[in-house]
Amino acid sequence: MAGLRRRIERLGIAATAALSALMVGFVLCYWLQDYPPLGAAYEQYRIAGQWLDYYLGTNVFRHPYMWQSIATGVLIGVVGPLVGTFLVHRQMALIGETLAHTAFAGVAVGFLAAGTLGWNGSPLLAALVVGILGALGVQWLAERTDAYGDVPIAIMLTGSFAVGTLIVSYGRGQTGISIEDYLFGNLAVVTPSGARLMTALSVAVVAGVALTYKQLLFITFDEQAARVARLNVSAYNTLLVVMTAVVVVGAMQVLGVILVAGMLVVPVAAASQLAGGFRETITLSVLAGQAAIAGGFALSIAAGLPSGGSIVVVAIGIYLAAIALSSRSVARLSTH
Repeated sequence: MAGLRRRIERLGIAATAALSALMVGFVLCYWLQDYPPLGAAYEQYRIAGQWLDYYLGTNVFRHPYMWQSIATGVLIGVVGPLVGTFLVHRQMALIGETLAHTAFAGVAVGFLAAGTLGWNGSPLLAALVVGILGALGVQWLAERTDAYGDVPIAIMLTGSFAVGTLIVSYGRGQTGISIEDYLFGNLAVVTPSGARLMTALSVAVVAGVALTYKQLLFITFDEQAARVARLNVSAYNTLLVVMTAVVVVGAMQVLGVILVAGMLVVPVAAASQLAGGFRETITLSVLAGQAAIAGGFALSIAAGLPSGGSIVVVAIGIYLAAIALSSRSVARLSTH
């Protein structure tokens, strides 16, 4: 039975990897469709979308913006739980919420700069810069208080959201800006540049975790031993919070600022109910994340509901199902 379960998990991860590669391919083909080979590949994506609409009786997949949203969602379903697994097991789940509010301030800065200074860049770029600065700020505060205590995180959370609300309030009078879609998530918010940004950020996060997996695992389960072993714990802590900020900025397009932390926490919580080790938790959390994205998108499109709320509600449903299937109320994981 255990062998069958492992095979199913491997097939699920292989399917997720293939789907992610397919979505990355679409983003690149859509971006570079003026080049004949990529333009021909882009047409194949469009034909595939038309066939999907035909068989499913929908009018969704023929539109490029929907493919952009799907691509962004699939990548969120990978990198969100991937980074979230480390956060949850380090009892840093609140850091995702904090950096989401910091990114909100960045979006507000981006809109204000566009309206008052004529800046033509994407608000997501401003959110990325501010989010990374916020992550570094949290790390700086944590190192000078009780490492990763709630106080510096709470200060950054409330402070950044306060700054964001002030900018939004000021900006409404100056430029008429509206960022509600970034608060609650909206599939229409995903632009070609936003999809490209999410693709680049996802590749960077996956590569970062792959290259530093052993070190991140070490500091996750025994930070003091890592310090004794002369591992640069501060640098890896900084890397983890920066990757979290990167994931948050990319995910807020679909999930919204208020709900973005859900994709960092809920799939991991569901996986922890069923997994027997840390690696299996990562595997199951990514699969749970993909299921939440697929179910949330379906609910959002069918009922015309906000994408962020739909995805998180489905994720919570998966979590409750995992509890029902598990004989444990609290998972005790090994590092394997």
